[in-house]
Amino acid sequence: MFEILDARRQQVFVNGKDTFDVACGKASAAGSVSQRACVFCGSRVVLYPIADAVHVIHGPIGCAVYTWDLRGSVSSGPELHRLCFSTDIRENEVIYGGEKKLYAALCELIDEYKPNAAFVYGTCIVGLIGDDMDAVCRRVEKEKGIPVLPVHSEGFKGTKKDGYRAACEAVFKLVGTDDDTPVSENSINILGDFNLAGETNLIESYYKRMGIEVVATITGDGRIAQLRRAHRAALNVVQCSGSMTYLAEMMKEKYGIPYIRVSYFGIEDMTQALYDAAERMPDRDAVMERTRAIVRHDVPELLRKLAPYRQALQGRTAAAYVGGSFKAFSLVKALRHLGMETVVVGSQTGTKEDYEYLKSITAPGTVILDDTNPLELSKFILEKGAELLIGGVKERPIAYKMGIGFVDHNHERKEPLACYEGMLNFAQEVYATLMSPVWKYSPARIRAAQIKNRSELFEQKESGVTGCGSIDAAAGGVK
Repeated sequence: MFEILDARRQQVFVNGKDTFDVACGKASAAGSVSQRACVFCGSRVVLYPIADAVHVIHGPIGCAVYTWDLRGSVSSGPELHRLCFSTDIRENEVIYGGEKKLYAALCELIDEYKPNAAFVYGTCIVGLIGDDMDAVCRRVEKEKGIPVLPVHSEGFKGTKKDGYRAACEAVFKLVGTDDDTPVSENSINILGDFNLAGETNLIESYYKRMGIEVVATITGDGRIAQLRRAHRAALNVVQCSGSMTYLAEMMKEKYGIPYIRVSYFGIEDMTQALYDAAERMPDRDAVMERTRAIVRHDVPELLRKLAPYRQALQGRTAAAYVGGSFKAFSLVKALRHLGMETVVVGSQTGTKEDYEYLKSITAPGTVILDDTNPLELSKFILEKGAELLIGGVKERPIAYKMGIGFVDHNHERKEPLACYEGMLNFAQEVYATLMSPVWKYSPARIRAAQIKNRSELFEQKESGVTGCGSIDAAAGGVK
């Protein structure tokens, strides 16, 4: 019998049954084998898509391998971000320090690749041995004439969200260093979209049709020059609230730039994101008129294409576990557009307000999870009868072992799911996964059907019903 750990009971909520506030923002409970990543990984996933900088991991080679090419982030130009560099800290550096090795590595890499900046990531071992990364970075920056930015992301310092904060602090050092390059009055920065499968480029095309200049994409398909002038945009549009709200708050405080939180996934949220940006532009009327024209043209065509998928998927059930809560909101709404019900939903980095909103958009009985683990997720998928799991690379094995469909909605995917085009891609992927004949051959599904049939036959026998045939025959002969 599976038992939820006492330390996690307040992080598991059943909508319509429980009345407590969902606990969140806590360090993962010891022994829970959390699906979260560490502080270092949190910083890497945010900064990784900046394509014209070198990214140097100051630590053991394992940390570098763990985060090598970890996002499906596409670049429209340079691809330095696809290369993974490490100082490969070993026993000698643990004893005598690794500052000389870091200095030599940075000088060699900058001379070889001529980047526009360098990010240096601190890992657990560096925090323990006490290397002064800041001093080394200042020295190299002075000698080489490019920004060399320390990212204090020692894994033991907290949760993945602390890694997001470390990344934002590093980016913020670049913001505000270019006051000369012209910027349109109708302009935005896109924060927290990472150009997975080229999604940032797709989103930019919509803003271009609206007459809005995208000054900086932070960090999808990002460039150092963009970051330098990002402080002159009229609005910050935050897609991944968990990773980038901190940066938006700092830019608001120092430069007076307002920000909005949006999602580009699903029909409702994509449309609202476009309208919200148009509403806040200096030339509001002209931008809003162009935005309405886009929506009037694109949405009816999308709904027409979605109709056959909705008809086929009506009444099916799904579970979703993702990193950011805004993705969870959008998934619930998108699945509803396909006629499906979300029976389990959760996130790694949601806030109390986020979970309150999830309660309001999900049906009674829906299980809401914060920072869950494989055992909990499996338990509730079985209990709620979910036929599909939407998640990332760590959730994929859970789905396949349970014999249910899986849709990748995390940062490794190669298929764009943002914007109206992405909603159609999502519907096609859900349909292809759920309708695949492979699941009837899954041992887990066969065992579940056998147990169900045995249970039903036992209930019929207890109630006096006869003529049902043998239990083994009803179970398809599978023993």
